[in-house]
Amino acid sequence: MNAPLKLDTRQPRTPEAFGEHFATMVNHAAVVTMTSLGHRLGLFDTLASLPPSTSQQIADACGLNERYVREWLSVMVTGSIVDYQPEAGTFSLDPAHAACLTRSASPDNLAVTARFIPVIASMEGPLTECFRTGEGLPYHRYPCFHEVMAEDSHQTVVCALFDHILPLAPELRSRLEQGISVLDAGCGRGLALLTLAKAFPNSRFQGYDLCEEAFGPTRAEAERLGLSNLHFGARDLRDFDEPGHYDLITSFDAVHDQADPAALLRGIARALRPGGIYLMQDIAGSSFLENNLDHPLGPLLYAISCAHCTPVSLAQGGPGLGTLWGEERAELMLRQAGFGDIRSHRLDHDPFNVYFIARHGEGEQS
Repeated sequence: MNAPLKLDTRQPRTPEAFGEHFATMVNHAAVVTMTSLGHRLGLFDTLASLPPSTSQQIADACGLNERYVREWLSVMVTGSIVDYQPEAGTFSLDPAHAACLTRSASPDNLAVTARFIPVIASMEGPLTECFRTGEGLPYHRYPCFHEVMAEDSHQTVVCALFDHILPLAPELRSRLEQGISVLDAGCGRGLALLTLAKAFPNSRFQGYDLCEEAFGPTRAEAERLGLSNLHFGARDLRDFDEPGHYDLITSFDAVHDQADPAALLRGIARALRPGGIYLMQDIAGSSFLENNLDHPLGPLLYAISCAHCTPVSLAQGGPGLGTLWGEERAELMLRQAGFGDIRSHRLDHDPFNVYFIARHGEGEQS
């Protein structure tokens, strides 16, 4: 499918030009929705493993119904995702497309990102009431959201922990090997903690999240593996206050959803021991709309904010900072919390997030 028509704002706008632009977007939305479904069903992984095959062969390989698979394939063909050979009646997935849509392509699997679209769409009914009342929506109202976020976090965080994220603070690996106390504030599924706990048995890891259902599967996995250095707890972090308990505190795409982000950041600053490090990952973008007009995922991020991040914050009585609370506000709030040395980093594998390394004391922003 062709890229969406970019309207030239320097020329007079016409209904025809805008109609073409919007029709293209509707088509793209349909393809992305079906991409999410194909990912969940393993259809892209199966297509990548097969030679050109009929819809029946593909359905059999996936253990799915042929009629539904055939209709899904029709979406993918007309959307220029899957190739079709009408003479043989066979379908195939180009290797270049497989490199962006299969589980083996992680951390570059864009089908994971596609999953956010059905989640947003499924909340249309509850959101209409939020618009009328100004109220929020609690986490438990969102179907599959923890699962979707866990997949996204696995790509951006878990896959990059050792090669990209820990090196942002060069001394971290040796300290973790020796043994330190680590907290993940707003841990979600807790896959990053599980990975670290397995790699660094001398260190102690604690995860806190508002919803026990988020980290429940990972806690069960840790128990199965016999990991005695990993623990989880369900708690509201607006009153987080554990002075001098931790050497490393992390939060991955979590602060802006909290009931009281400023109080949490102050609590994190107090909770660090001398020489402690706070590692905060959040969305790369500006606090100002006018600076995000060319953001490559601007519409998606603002949509996620409207449908999830803002409502869940408001439901807790929070400020509703939103997904794109922005790097300017994030740095300001870190300084107001008591951090004097704040350094921001971009990682090549993850252009849509910014990573802050914050410490007590004075330093320069890099």
